[in-house]
Amino acid sequence: MKRAIFPGSFDPFTVGHESIVLRGLDIFDEIVVAVGVNADKRCMFSTERRVEFIETVFADRPQVSVSTYEGLTVDFAKEIGCSHILRGLRTSADFEFERAIAQVNRQMTGIDTVFLLTTPEHTPINSTIVRDILRHGGDASLFLPQRIRGLVRW
Repeated sequence: MKRAIFPGSFDPFTVGHESIVLRGLDIFDEIVVAVGVNADKRCMFSTERRVEFIETVFADRPQVSVSTYEGLTVDFAKEIGCSHILRGLRTSADFEFERAIAQVNRQMTGIDTVFLLTTPEHTPINSTIVRDILRHGGDASLFLPQRIRGLVRW
C-alpha cells in the first residue's frame, strides 16, 4: 500500500488543497493530511479547528486521514509509514522552494516527494490571501471547499 503525507499549516484549508488531495488519490492508496504545529507561527485558526475543517471536507473518504505533528515532516512521515510526500505547485517560485526541500528530504531519509501542479483556476489561491479576505470581512467562500464554507468564519 502506498501512503503519502500531505503536510502544511492549512490555515485555512482551501479548494486548492482539496484538489491536490483528491488528485493524489489517483496515485496513492492513502493520504495523511498532516497539519504542522509550529508554536512560533501565529495562525488564524487553532490546530484543532483546522483538523476539524479537513476532517469535514473528507468525511466520506476513508482513504484520507488527518493528523498533527511537530518537527521535521520527513521524521513524521517515517513514523507513520508514509513512502512519499505530496506537494502542490502553483508557480515556478513554489517549485524552486519545494525542490530544495524535496532533495534534502530524499537525501536524509530516502522519502521521495511527488509534485502535482495546481489546476489553472486554483493557481492564484493560497491561504494567506484567504485569511486576508476573512480578516477584512470579505466573502472567501469561492476559495473554500464546499463542505466548510459555512464553518470558516473569523
